[in-house]
Amino acid sequence: MKLKIIQTKKEYSVYLDWVDELFDKKVSTNSPEGQDLQVALLLIKQYEHLNYPIPLPDPIDAIRAKMEEMGMKNKDLVGMIGTKGYVSALLNKRKPLNLELAKIFHRELGIPADVLLA
Repeated sequence: MKLKIIQTKKEYSVYLDWVDELFDKKVSTNSPEGQDLQVALLLIKQYEHLNYPIPLPDPIDAIRAKMEEMGMKNKDLVGMIGTKGYVSALLNKRKPLNLELAKIFHRELGIPADVLLA
């Protein structure tokens, strides 16, 4: 297959089928076909990024999800960002998420900054 920028849904489908075939053949990444496969995957990723964007989650929902993942409770944030009432108001979207808090959540919980600033 001659590799080029994917511009249509049909081309996208052809690339996906071709990649499936190569995966089934279990081509080596060091082979010429394996190198073409890597380029094709990058082209597919670019096409998907442009045509099927994934929206960023709501920042507060991301904080809640990360807290759940880490087994944290609201009270665990009290010493980190403020009083129990402030934590509750923030997590219930009654108080805004400001830049200082975004920095804290990024640093302490590892939430990407682009999610917190969305």
